[in-house]
Amino acid sequence: MALSRYDPLRTLSQLQSEMNRLFDHRLEDEDSPGPSAAVASDWSPPVDVAEDTDQYMITADVPGVDPDSIEVTLENGILTLRGERQPEQSEEELAKYKRLERVRGTFYRRFTLPDTADSEKVQARCRNGVLAISIPKQERVQPRKIEVES
Repeated sequence: MALSRYDPLRTLSQLQSEMNRLFDHRLEDEDSPGPSAAVASDWSPPVDVAEDTDQYMITADVPGVDPDSIEVTLENGILTLRGERQPEQSEEELAKYKRLERVRGTFYRRFTLPDTADSEKVQARCRNGVLAISIPKQERVQPRKIEVES
């Protein structure tokens, strides 16, 4: 068993590196493809992911988002959620507020689906500010016994 000495400054250095990496991505061009688009989103909806015997379920809280502005795409095993929550007030009305805590703007989430997901039968619905995505599993091919001839 190898012993290592505790160095509190090392932990702070790691934290600083992570923060620098986060803000470096934030400064990149938002139109560029790749992981920077996820960091450049204004907010990220909380998501629950569940697995059943015959499907996967992704449930995202998107209150105040018009279902027509939500885009769900599936490409190369990557499920992408995009959308935008529009402000209810004009810029002039927003200037009157002293505190704004409800997030507005675009959101972006990506999920890598397992090989067992059936990408042809994915369904999405949005009701009462909750986006529910159902991803059925592919039918498993049953193993068959092969007779050995003598």
